Amino acid sequence: MRGRPKLFTSYEADAAILPTSLQRWMVGGFVALLFLMPFDIPFLTGPVPRAFPDSWPILGGRFTILGSIPILQDGIPFVRFLGDSSWLRPMTEVFILAIAALGLNLLAGFAGQVSLGHAFFMGAGACTAAVMGGELGGTRWGWGLPIWIWLPASGIVAAAIGIAVGPAAVRLRGLYLAILTLGLVFIGIHLSRVFPQIAGDTEAGRRFPEFDIKLWREETPLINISSEDTVTGFFGLNTFEVSTEQKTYLFALVMVVIMTFLAKNIGRSRTGRAFQAIRDRDIAAEVMGVNEVKYKLIAFGISSFFAGIAGAMAASFLGTIAGNQWSLALSVEFIAILLIGGAGTTSGVLMGTFFVIILPELVEQVTEWLAERESGITGAIADLLLTDGGGNDFGPISEPSVAPGWALNVFDWNVVIFGVLIVVFLIFEPLGLFGIWIRVRNYWKGWPFSY
Repeated sequence: MRGRPKLFTSYEADAAILPTSLQRWMVGGFVALLFLMPFDIPFLTGPVPRAFPDSWPILGGRFTILGSIPILQDGIPFVRFLGDSSWLRPMTEVFILAIAALGLNLLAGFAGQVSLGHAFFMGAGACTAAVMGGELGGTRWGWGLPIWIWLPASGIVAAAIGIAVGPAAVRLRGLYLAILTLGLVFIGIHLSRVFPQIAGDTEAGRRFPEFDIKLWREETPLINISSEDTVTGFFGLNTFEVSTEQKTYLFALVMVVIMTFLAKNIGRSRTGRAFQAIRDRDIAAEVMGVNEVKYKLIAFGISSFFAGIAGAMAASFLGTIAGNQWSLALSVEFIAILLIGGAGTTSGVLMGTFFVIILPELVEQVTEWLAERESGITGAIADLLLTDGGGNDFGPISEPSVAPGWALNVFDWNVVIFGVLIVVFLIFEPLGLFGIWIRVRNYWKGWPFSY
């Protein structure tokens, strides 16, 4: 309603995913920006008629003339920071891990079931993808099926394993449930060594199927994602290249949009409300008629389905991965995502995944940038923070090209930062980044009043 966006006249309007027009416009614009981010502005980058004799170096590009309209010939990315090719890979990783984090959020954030075995279900999905989508013949098991079979099957197999483990898990709570799910990780690592036909060698792993979309087992895929393509621009005036990284990024973005929509709908459905009732007070929920065992099994199954899909996509994205990489460290990373982003909130999980994956990249990039500074304020900051291994430097961070001594390298500092952030958020902001966003939003809603 105009002027009263929070005045709802039905339960359906109140429970909508995006209840206000402002939210719909903001989310739609943000998703459109994500889709356009890997590409340049504009798409017309080829030669056009009546070029200026001397090109204009404006904003890193050159203007030419099409009729009477100036056209930027050498485009710039929509988002210079994350749209560069070097950032497409971590952004794709954000989308893939966000799918797994959304599944864990339904289990831990909505249903209140602690799990440290999320990496095991990702590994189950990856192994399913390896068998069903792997190459035919050879020493490794592979059926050579297309992606529209092996990707959903990865989630289904992982969900079946989650439901099979569920009867034992639903009898436990708290720390005991965490220890049970923790044991699954070590079982998965052991099984990857026992069955190298599935997971490959312990160190080298095996080659996983690519994202190419085929109808069946034909040589030429219907949509080729694993190689570059030449695409015709607007009005057929020019062509531009679409790299493998850009196509993989777009595929992962489409998948995370679909899975986010699915997770959001599950959270606001009857099943989602049952999850929240069990989380808040399981005994009271059962007294009110909520079948605790049934909905806990559903929570484990749905969470495992999301993890299986993400595991298959992660393995295909990395190309080659060993079975022992689906370890406890990966499960702890998902716990960090939920705590930093905000457990029980879909948008908080997405923010947490972006924060946890991009922060180490930023720390590494800033460290490399500081290592190149020799004068000025940035040079003084580099001398204060960095050490090159010499006796006169006492910086706490070792330079990327220097073997770590008493100072911590970038990887170790990322671990320290995550630990500190988890402690800080648990003490001061249990809702994580989502809670900070709520505080900022409520402040500007009430400004300039203090109440």
